[in-house]
Amino acid sequence: MTLSSPSLPSTKRMAAGRRRGGGFRGQVAEVDLRLLRVFRTVAERGGFSAAEIALGKSKSSISIDISALESRLNIKLCQRGRSGFALTGEGRMVLEATEELLTDIERFQQRINTASGILSGRFSLYMPDNILIHGETAVIRAIKTFTARHPAVFMNMCSASPREVELAVLDGRATAGIVLHGHHRPDMQSTALFTESLGLYCAMTHPLARVEEADITFDILKQQRMIEVSSAVSSAAWDRIRGQMTFCAGAENVDARALLILSGNYIGFLPEAYARPLVDDGLLRQIAPDSLRLMTSFHFLVRPSPDTSMMIETFRTILEDSY
Repeated sequence: MTLSSPSLPSTKRMAAGRRRGGGFRGQVAEVDLRLLRVFRTVAERGGFSAAEIALGKSKSSISIDISALESRLNIKLCQRGRSGFALTGEGRMVLEATEELLTDIERFQQRINTASGILSGRFSLYMPDNILIHGETAVIRAIKTFTARHPAVFMNMCSASPREVELAVLDGRATAGIVLHGHHRPDMQSTALFTESLGLYCAMTHPLARVEEADITFDILKQQRMIEVSSAVSSAAWDRIRGQMTFCAGAENVDARALLILSGNYIGFLPEAYARPLVDDGLLRQIAPDSLRLMTSFHFLVRPSPDTSMMIETFRTILEDSY
């Protein structure tokens, strides 16, 4: 008689058993929401160390929270260690579900508070870099008044290129944005804020810096390597020569344009308020200040929705009263 060995459970049956025993069970508690918010911030920042300042927690404390969430969900959310931080496939799914859940909760809070006349939730305002060079604008005064009157609103400020600001308003990441020109789309609303003057500059190491102002003609400018200029800005003199200029570089934000100009290989337009200290320090020279000055207008851009309309209109009213 042959004795058979006791049969072992198949790998498939073991895997199925793990799947049946895992997953999320029970109700979503406040502690779960806290852990999910920690996870979202870590994922957005790209790691534990990068999330320390945003969360106000130490790396070890964040690690404990993520481990607790993984135990709660019975899912490995991310790889961490010497090789760096990376979400697992399951972690990416949980992040997507977390975004949807927290957005739904925020919308619920906003609707309830709207019904009771209280503003709360997140107000994400996107704007170009270096807007502070214009001093205490109506935007700053509006933020001061709005946040004082509505302390339950979480104010989220984001700096981005002009194109990214517009995209953020379009896709809903931004509650509102500050852009360089108005929009005429039926689903968008824009309010004029203030104007900005831009001058043409070269570095003091650029060949033009040694040319007398009276000798700098449009024909000479056409031969220079120039940084692309937004279609949102114009002047009569610039419009005449724009099509004949040699554009050899592009930069959407002010700092990047300034770096290209300071390299000594390009000429380009900068906000005069931004460039003035660089001129005073002997790093830049303004070219043709009397004839080549461009003007652009900043606008407050929104795409209203039922979830944000009350918040947007409240901020817009305060903004218009801040002039």
